Amino acid sequence: MSYKTTDKMNTVITRDYTLLQVMSRFGLSLGFGDKTVSEVCEQSGVDAQTFLDVVNFLADGHLPDTADLYSGRRIPALMAYLKNAHSYFLDFKLPTIRRKLIESIDCSANNEIAFLILKFFDAYIEEVRNHMNYENEFVFPYVEALQDNRAHQNFSMQVFASHHENIDEKLKELKKIIITYYPTRADNNAFYSVLFDIFTAEKDLEQHNAIENKLFIPAVLQFEKEVAKNLQQAGETQMQSTEEELSKREREIVICVAKGMTNKEIADQLCISIHTVLTHRKNVARKLQIHSAAGITIYAIVNKLVELKDIKDISLIS
Repeated sequence: MSYKTTDKMNTVITRDYTLLQVMSRFGLSLGFGDKTVSEVCEQSGVDAQTFLDVVNFLADGHLPDTADLYSGRRIPALMAYLKNAHSYFLDFKLPTIRRKLIESIDCSANNEIAFLILKFFDAYIEEVRNHMNYENEFVFPYVEALQDNRAHQNFSMQVFASHHENIDEKLKELKKIIITYYPTRADNNAFYSVLFDIFTAEKDLEQHNAIENKLFIPAVLQFEKEVAKNLQQAGETQMQSTEEELSKREREIVICVAKGMTNKEIADQLCISIHTVLTHRKNVARKLQIHSAAGITIYAIVNKLVELKDIKDISLIS
């Protein structure tokens, strides 16, 4: 079933205790009484719909419309969730499993299997750390730049998505190695406990990957398109507003330059001094951020101040 913002939070959690992790990663505290999902989220400044996007996806695989997912506060809320998940895995869950492994297996020098198991796990932790640190240092700042309508030429979410690897696979392998090859007593409760932790960590990491692949990445890809569209429209608006900033005399100067006239010819045509022509040209260059005659000519054509047939020296725009 899919949960709604009007459902009681205690109903949602008691039906599936694993959703406690979702609450924690969204920064939601316990002790919420009989409040609804909406009320609990509002109390902690969390977007309730984003919380439910994750809950319903984990509960029954329900995916929201991408157009809804990237809107409003939902990408920032989802990104905060992922950052907290990274902290959970790197700073708590995986170090805890490592400590329990050391306590439950024979780490003496002559137990090569135990030594290799620990070495395998340490290599895995490093792999996960590199994976999550890359997202913390590059992916999330990129998304934050998108939210500020700032383009980033050296990064693409599409490229990241195509190389986004699942980080739960090696835990599956470690689990199999331990079960198949590490002998232990049936009463070694600590060992069975850590093995259970590895199983749950594997599932948790699998769900974490699924949230990134099915919710976060599609939302950002859609958001990229919107930002690109907005930047294009802003550029067109800027060009229009820039033209409006030119005075009538400055537009006359632009037309004369585009027609290939010299400063003296412009002065004679407009009955002004050469010094005044030079002053106007400086102002035009400053307002348009265009300093060459070729650039001014192209500007004049694009903005329909002159026609191509009026250009004497066609090499100016070639």
